[in-house]
Amino acid sequence: MRKKMGAAVVGLAVTAVSLLATGSASSHGYTDSPISRQKLCANGTVTNCGNIQWEPQSVEGPKGFPAAGPADGAICSGGNGQFAQLDDPRGGAWPTTKLTSGQSHTFRWQFTARHATTDFRYYITKNGWNPSQKLTRAALETQPFLTVPYNNQQPPATLSHSGALPSKSGRHVILAVWTIADTSNAFYSCSDVQF
Repeated sequence: MRKKMGAAVVGLAVTAVSLLATGSASSHGYTDSPISRQKLCANGTVTNCGNIQWEPQSVEGPKGFPAAGPADGAICSGGNGQFAQLDDPRGGAWPTTKLTSGQSHTFRWQFTARHATTDFRYYITKNGWNPSQKLTRAALETQPFLTVPYNNQQPPATLSHSGALPSKSGRHVILAVWTIADTSNAFYSCSDVQF
């Protein structure tokens, strides 16, 4: 009986390692530069976050943003009700990352599981948006200010890429969207910034 149990455990471990190595396991990731709401919850900077504090990498929702994807008001949570705390504007009081308008910034993603990737897109709120309301498409500029094609490749555990920030002033939200190539989903990450 022990030999059978041991063989079963070894078999499961080999299967799990194989899935991770081939990229067939579910993909997960978040931005930590600028720091995302989910990372602020995971590191304890922001409290009363619910389940996202244990799963900052799990904000997955339908891809195709902005034509498809999560509904308005549920963009930061990727449309996942269990992560709805990310959609709460908290009266515009989420901690911000200070950025310089028009300058280059290095965006960084952390991945706990990797997957073939179509691209990374970065959107920003319009001037005059209301930081005390949930994020909607109408609050965002219609086009991403940065798109990084990834040609169906699998990213490393940490991925950085640089791009010019738009000319903005005051408080804004940057929405980062990681589009997965071989599933119907994308990952969403909202970062509160101050120019």
